[in-house]
Amino acid sequence: MTIQVVAGLVVFLGAYVLIATEKLPRATVALTGGALMVLLGATDEAGIFFSEEAGIDWHVIFLLLGMMMIVGILRQSGAFEYLAIWAAKRARGRPFVVMAMLIVITAMLSAALDNVTTVLLVAPVTLLIADRLGVPPVPFLITQVMASNIGGAATLIGDPPNIIVASRANLTFLDFLEHLTPLVIGLMVVFIGLAWLLFGRRLHHDAERAAKVMALNEREAIKDTRLLITSVAVIALVLAGFALQGVTHLDPAVVALLGAGLLALLTRLEARKVVADVEWETLLFFAGLFVMVGGLVNLGVIDQLGKAATDAVGTNYAGAGVALLVGSALVSGIIDNIPYVATMAPLVADLVHAGGAAAEPLWWALTMGADLGGNATAVGASANVVVLGIARRYGHPISFWEFTKYGLLVTGVTVALSVPYLLIRYF
Repeated sequence: MTIQVVAGLVVFLGAYVLIATEKLPRATVALTGGALMVLLGATDEAGIFFSEEAGIDWHVIFLLLGMMMIVGILRQSGAFEYLAIWAAKRARGRPFVVMAMLIVITAMLSAALDNVTTVLLVAPVTLLIADRLGVPPVPFLITQVMASNIGGAATLIGDPPNIIVASRANLTFLDFLEHLTPLVIGLMVVFIGLAWLLFGRRLHHDAERAAKVMALNEREAIKDTRLLITSVAVIALVLAGFALQGVTHLDPAVVALLGAGLLALLTRLEARKVVADVEWETLLFFAGLFVMVGGLVNLGVIDQLGKAATDAVGTNYAGAGVALLVGSALVSGIIDNIPYVATMAPLVADLVHAGGAAAEPLWWALTMGADLGGNATAVGASANVVVLGIARRYGHPISFWEFTKYGLLVTGVTVALSVPYLLIRYF
């Protein structure tokens, strides 16, 4: 092992530790790690910007950018506040029914948009509803973010790890609907039952408080009806574009950017409002992360790991799938699932290349494990970090261990149910 390889591993592992412990902003860490890889000679400008194997994955970056712009414009219409209040009123202020409806709405929005944006917009309204009901908001926030991670697993755009896997494996929007959506629907039914066991029995109905929720007028939440109608129409077109990728041959990133551009044109919003909700820090984090992983690819580290994994697996792809599913869930609970999947994707690609069609289910094992494992701890997924920040800001802090004691149970149950699904469907 050369000094350059050792130095590259030190940079990568050091950055991983800093990202996992959140000692420094993760975008800063990723960009610094990428810069150090350049200084070490592990990559260069051509590799960073133009290499499909070891450079920045622009498909991921621009898909995220386009969807962030679309959702940011939709947010300004008040649609998310409307949905939350509407759900609470349909439940007639009964706390657990409200929780169950918010779980379903959050999961569906996470699948159609993305989980981080969904919780960012729905969580503040959830706090308002919990206050009106006179119930503790923490159980609502915890179940909501877990629903977003489970629901986000259903589609290509629902969770950032899915976007990374789709780009690396050339999977389409319809592929995710076919392979993961049936599992997610079943897991959501089980999750609602878990929510009842964990929280539902402690939530008591108060008729006077429920009346305050019924007094809310969801129509007042809509700030711009024209903007809402236009946004929903464009989102429908974008989702259709994703689904028709096999016909149009347009990459999802292109579809998302076209949708964002069309929506900006139709709404005639100022440029600063169009990009106001773009999470630039997240995009920069992805860019730096891809450069670091690309450095390891260029140094031959990923290739060596791939060969070792191929030798260990042999032709036992069922065993490899279970190990990858469970292992991904465990690791994703310790560190954010985004850097984990970005690192594992080229390794799994080597395994699939060596095994052919028999090894292709390994992509689904990786995706299931990373998405579901994100629920295990407070730092397992980006959505978790976002919701804990919102809870702290509104005076309802959720400690790492409070989240984790529920997260480990939910992750254990959902991963345990996913193992037979993986084996029966693919092996």
